[in-house]
Amino acid sequence: MSFELRTTPGCPNSSPALELFHAALRAEGLDPGLVTVLELTSEAEAAALQFHGSPSFISDGRDLFPSAAGTGLSCRVYPTGSGLSGLPSLESLRTGVRGPGAAA
Repeated sequence: MSFELRTTPGCPNSSPALELFHAALRAEGLDPGLVTVLELTSEAEAAALQFHGSPSFISDGRDLFPSAAGTGLSCRVYPTGSGLSGLPSLESLRTGVRGPGAAA
């Protein structure tokens, strides 16, 4: 498995997102060192990678939180139990890491 955190320059959620990704992988018994970070700097790059905003959590090339939103160098929000947030909940990220159809 490969994991990638995609961000944009200056995103205030980049560091917390990386910490959250590491925590989710540890909780699933996976090596946090598997995460690579890719900083996107152009709209063309965002379109080519189907980047729906920063931060985006990717596993084996698949966005763990599929979105119908357009692509671009923007901030991303995630629905959580307490409203929209710049980060997903740890539990929803763990579910995404487990893969499609995985039990919570």
